[in-house]
Amino acid sequence: MPDLKVAIAGAGGQMGRANMLAVLQTPGVALYSAFDRIGAPVIGKDAGELVGLETSDVLIVDHVEAALAGAQAIIDFTAPANSVAIARLAAERGMVHIVGTTGCTVEDDEAIRKAARAGARIVKAGNFSLGVNLLLGLVEQAARALPGFDVEILEMHHNRKVDAPSGTALMLGEAAARGRNITLSDYSARVRDGHTGARQEGTIGFASLRGGNVIGEHSVILAGPSERIEIRHIADNRALFAEGAVRAALWAQQQKPGFYSMADVLGFNS
Repeated sequence: MPDLKVAIAGAGGQMGRANMLAVLQTPGVALYSAFDRIGAPVIGKDAGELVGLETSDVLIVDHVEAALAGAQAIIDFTAPANSVAIARLAAERGMVHIVGTTGCTVEDDEAIRKAARAGARIVKAGNFSLGVNLLLGLVEQAARALPGFDVEILEMHHNRKVDAPSGTALMLGEAAARGRNITLSDYSARVRDGHTGARQEGTIGFASLRGGNVIGEHSVILAGPSERIEIRHIADNRALFAEGAVRAALWAQQQKPGFYSMADVLGFNS
């Protein structure tokens, strides 16, 4: 079978570079194109050289539609508005669209789902690592087994991350909410400041830290009257997210148009 032709969005960003490197190093996929915003300093540079490899003959461009012409899949860790626009283009072309963008609103998510219904094969996840997706199942199980325990989610990322809580933290909150058979939006506690009063029973709390070059750390704390359980995941390298995204692209190539999660890719929903 010919290699899957992959385009990379946001090529100059940290995840864009990690995604290009993963594609260049993974059998079964080929780096077909890469693009970034108009005026980005990486425009015109060779993708392979940008990630420390040999010349790839793929030059980074600033025209999205030109980059997608002939591509079969796109890996997109950019911004919500960009991902919505790319999803529509993917639907028009029947492409695979791997979305690692976080900070999407309900409206953004619905627009991306609409593109999946219109013909795209979309895999969207707040985190593409195997460990985090295993962690989601553990958190759901623990929340179900310990109904009287308070649930708190703590996350830390680098000082350039623009959204909070992180997409992974929200995924963990959703997992805890499923375990409690509640809706996260009804029980989420995002901000505590000043005289807040006692903790509201049954809520799922979030706290976000930002600093340095932290790739991603997440802890789920279940606190009971006499004991506390902590489940933690630490990402040491962005390559694990990129490798998961490439795995998702190869999997989605074989699927019908639709909207999928990383749990589908890993077979956790089978």
